[in-house]
Amino acid sequence: MRKICFVTGTRADYGIMSSLMKEVKESPDANLQIVATNMHLSPAYGMTVNEIIADGFKIDARVESLLSSDTPAATVKSMGLTQIGIADAFDRLRPDLVVILGDRYEMLAAASAALIFRIPVAHLYGGETTEGAYDDNIRHAITKLSYLHFTSTELYSKRIIQMGEDPAKVFWVGSLGAENIHKENFMALDELERSISFKLGGRFMVATFHPVTTQPGEEARQTSALLEALESAISEEWKILFTMPNSDTGGSIVANIIKKWADKHPDSVKAVTSLGRRRYYSALHHASAVVGNSSSGLIEAPSFGIPTLNIGDRQKGRAQGESVVNVAAEKDEIRKGLKKILSDEFLKDASTATNPYEKEGTLQAILHPLLYASLDSPKHFHDLG
Repeated sequence: MRKICFVTGTRADYGIMSSLMKEVKESPDANLQIVATNMHLSPAYGMTVNEIIADGFKIDARVESLLSSDTPAATVKSMGLTQIGIADAFDRLRPDLVVILGDRYEMLAAASAALIFRIPVAHLYGGETTEGAYDDNIRHAITKLSYLHFTSTELYSKRIIQMGEDPAKVFWVGSLGAENIHKENFMALDELERSISFKLGGRFMVATFHPVTTQPGEEARQTSALLEALESAISEEWKILFTMPNSDTGGSIVANIIKKWADKHPDSVKAVTSLGRRRYYSALHHASAVVGNSSSGLIEAPSFGIPTLNIGDRQKGRAQGESVVNVAAEKDEIRKGLKKILSDEFLKDASTATNPYEKEGTLQAILHPLLYASLDSPKHFHDLG
């Protein structure tokens, strides 16, 4: 029986992988292991490990890694703590395969530890580009440390092969996040409102804004530009549901500015540390638009038939559909973008736009290689032509 270990560090990667984890748990050919780390174990980020447990999963190892600071030095130290803790977890659990999603620094630590333990890594969603974050480089580094590769678009598969990976181990599967939406049991609007103690009504936007980690020192200015632009929206009786940024370098600066702004507008703005998968998808289901610079605005929001205003460079280079509008992180540009995405014409167009990340049968296309792909052959650099 194959021991398959999922490493999860945030609400986002768990929300995407949870359906896959459930299938592995229920398979007679696999033994599911879960290592929870980073934001999951922090009260400041909602202690979201409890959501994993509430979903019926057992946590096999908890790896504490977050420091109170989010400076570059603190982030590097967190990577070190993650690697030390995961070394202990892998030494005890002895998995046959490690599954990681994305491009965050704790996933680079996990992939590096797996390399030394000679445990093959299955990586979800390499080949993508996000030029506004150092995650871009981390993602490509994880690709070179990984054995099995699952991509969200055909172009991203080609990029991974271009990086010297074996085409037989690269799978174009589509986005689990986009597929999960069609299986979710959404909360009614009044139930969602009760769960966050806030009246959203019929006209609200979901907003998430992260620091652009390749532009240090710009966190306060860019966040303030967004909030000043949103003032015009709330003056027209739009409401804003903010989800807080991740534990990236500079994230606390962004979070503190958003919290203070929300406190000034208690009837129009609600800031939530973490919504969790079901509440977040339910919010998108009832919302009119998404604003900010989260990957969810490009990958998942289009499946709800709502527009996304993508701000700044954090997601620069990532594939996107016609329901996404890009603007610079400048107050006037954001205001113009808001006016466009909230127009009746654009709202109508977004409702029928296609999502480039959707592909039929995503979950099963990932599950089968996880369970049955050969993990014995050595990894070689694959030359093109």
